Amino acid sequence: MPLASNTTIPASTGAPAFTPTDTGFLRGVNIGGWLVLEKWMNGDVFTGAGADAADEFNFDSTDGAAEALDRHWSTWFTEADVQTLKSYGLNALRIPIGFWAYDNTGTPYLKGADAYLEKAIGWARSAGMKVWIDCHGQPGSQNGFDNSGHAGAVRWQQGNNLEQSVAVLTTMAQKYGSTQYADTVIGLELVNEPLPESGNNFDTTVQFAKDAYKAVRDVATNPDLMVVMHDAFRGPNSWTNTATSLGPKGAFGIDTHIYQVFSDDDKNLDQAAHISKACSRSSELSSSNAIAPTFVGEWSAATVICVYPDGTTTAGSECNVDGCQCQGDPIDSWNEQMVEQAGKYVEAQLDTFEANSSGYFFWSWGGPGPWGFKSAVEKGVIPNPVTSRKHEKQCA
Repeated sequence: MPLASNTTIPASTGAPAFTPTDTGFLRGVNIGGWLVLEKWMNGDVFTGAGADAADEFNFDSTDGAAEALDRHWSTWFTEADVQTLKSYGLNALRIPIGFWAYDNTGTPYLKGADAYLEKAIGWARSAGMKVWIDCHGQPGSQNGFDNSGHAGAVRWQQGNNLEQSVAVLTTMAQKYGSTQYADTVIGLELVNEPLPESGNNFDTTVQFAKDAYKAVRDVATNPDLMVVMHDAFRGPNSWTNTATSLGPKGAFGIDTHIYQVFSDDDKNLDQAAHISKACSRSSELSSSNAIAPTFVGEWSAATVICVYPDGTTTAGSECNVDGCQCQGDPIDSWNEQMVEQAGKYVEAQLDTFEANSSGYFFWSWGGPGPWGFKSAVEKGVIPNPVTSRKHEKQCA
């Protein structure tokens, strides 16, 4: 149910009014798989007693979980990595963290991730980079995906879970929305990828965003903190009316995630069609961005294609022609043709985002294959620096 029946958000009485400040275009990367485990990214953590756990909810109750988490947190992402990202031309980090870092009452989740978020904020400050804090997992699971912390049923809008979500966000805003962090923390994302239905109600999600926005604004003393909401898979333009109802442009940011690898339609595209589709995103992004800062909070280099020796491509994950290679092969084995095709797709996305949005964050820093920013840069798939280009312009 909605947290309140009144959709008019009164002015905050305890915090300064939002005064938008131009933070510049954000070129960033997600630090996914660090403070919220995802088994497909963190197979080295899910070993021993935790080998059969499907997600962090289950992993955290296994023997040795606390020690395994601390080893992972302390080694998987470090200050040296921040400096590397800075050298690639990036200026921002989107850091996912679960609600349980601040309130794990009645759950098996282990606390402690917030101490490493604190370290990362300090590393970013030293590097002159910005941080966008993303509450990636919410009570009851907002999507039933392992990236929420608990795979399975979607119960976020049941019981008192929404109230707990707002309480956790209030706690986070009191800290990260303070003037002490204003030089580095530019945004707080209310929830990541809530489903629009299938356990959720979209109208309830919109009301949650309004209630959470007010709660954050009431306690944040940084007048420039942006409150960000994922578009709940409805597209960024489904949130522009909400954005304008909450405050001046810049007070409420919209996060949309753009992948071309999950739907059956996308799996049937060759690389030229993938590139064309990436270019076609310009209208949707620009129309939303004209009303509220719109960010591509997640995207990747991944497509389901194979490349023939002559450079032509086909949809699919296997081929039998001598010299043909598919993108599922380890990235360090990619041949020149695959690197070129993946690179053109990346640059089409980069050009579209640069021209039509307020920023982007690649998923993810340390993911496998085309999901790993570092490995994609090292292989030559992502240009270095990210503002440079290796290929002719892909979008008209």
